[in-house]
Amino acid sequence: MSAKATPLAIDQLIDDRRTRIIVCCGSGGVGKTTVAAAIGLRAAERGRHVVVLTVDPARRLAQSMGLSMLDNTPRPVPGVRGAQQADPDQDEPGHDQPGQDEPGQTDGSMHAMMLDMKRTFDEIVEAHADPDRAAQILANPFYQSLSSSFAGTQEYMAMEKLGQLRRADEWDLIVVDTPPSRSALDFLDAPQRLGRFLDGRLLRLLVAPAKFGGKTGLRMLNASFGMVTGVVTKIIGSQLLRDVQTFVSAMDTMFGGFRERAEYTYRLLRTPGTAFLVIAAPEHDALREASYFVERLERDGMPLAGLVLNRVHRSPAARLSAARSLAAVEALQALPEGESSGLAITALQRHAERMRQSAAERRLAERFTAAHPLVPVAQIPAQPEDVHDLDGLRMIGTAFGTD
Repeated sequence: MSAKATPLAIDQLIDDRRTRIIVCCGSGGVGKTTVAAAIGLRAAERGRHVVVLTVDPARRLAQSMGLSMLDNTPRPVPGVRGAQQADPDQDEPGHDQPGQDEPGQTDGSMHAMMLDMKRTFDEIVEAHADPDRAAQILANPFYQSLSSSFAGTQEYMAMEKLGQLRRADEWDLIVVDTPPSRSALDFLDAPQRLGRFLDGRLLRLLVAPAKFGGKTGLRMLNASFGMVTGVVTKIIGSQLLRDVQTFVSAMDTMFGGFRERAEYTYRLLRTPGTAFLVIAAPEHDALREASYFVERLERDGMPLAGLVLNRVHRSPAARLSAARSLAAVEALQALPEGESSGLAITALQRHAERMRQSAAERRLAERFTAAHPLVPVAQIPAQPEDVHDLDGLRMIGTAFGTD
């Protein structure tokens, strides 16, 4: 007996004004960026004020919305149509919808941006340090390396930017498109990792001379920690050691703020106003990764809304099975030359291939559902060509309100 998944109605999710953040996560190559953009557009055209944040370095979000580029500032997306009136029957009785516009007003809007992790880090420094200290930090070689290439910085800055967007309260829905592969969930761990690094004993040890100052500080350090710093100097070099000391000394008053903001955003991700969507393709590896995401989110107590199965192959002639198609091909091929149709044979063969592919995808989806029976699933049909404009995103959005 095959497992039957509970349908995931994305329209109902985005129409609920209590939903303030939707996080799309999944492995690479499954169309996650496109799905995130389609959700944002669908929500905007149903009356929400939406910003879509991508941290995907492939920059596909701008292309899918017909834009030439995106940067670290939310940009309005032109061409968003007047919002469709959401079906009032979908609203849950007895619940208000805070943040809704005046009665009858359904005009939404859509902005989009792509995370620039170094610019975001620079903005934090400029906002939380006096001008002289900020200039000192921004010019520090160790900071420049940390802000542009340190492992986990991108994920941490994604959390920072999400927190900034939420605190700004300019949009009633934020859609986050996370990096591909398992690193898509690294942003859950990044604040703690970066916080441990910035607050770690090693950095505190390295900054000791700067706090004591001059030769006295160096003598105290050498007396107590000479062996440690000697080893560190051999590993990272004396110049980098001085850069680290200068950086930590300048950043010292800001460390607590990093941790507090990260904790705020982490709590935000666990609130009922946040919904995680796992995006996958109906392929073995993608669904295996989807299972990992689902299990991790459930373990961390994150509000999982469901699985979006993208690029599902269907056929309008589903009643004609692959076996019957191939039988018809054999019958046509057995006809005398001149009486069979090459075009009909080709069409039947392709239909048989499509039906076999559809059956294989269905088996994989049922296997996922059997392992995760409580996870609702939405399916998006495979598109005839790559999505590169708003009309293509709208075509994907039409599947959101269907089972």
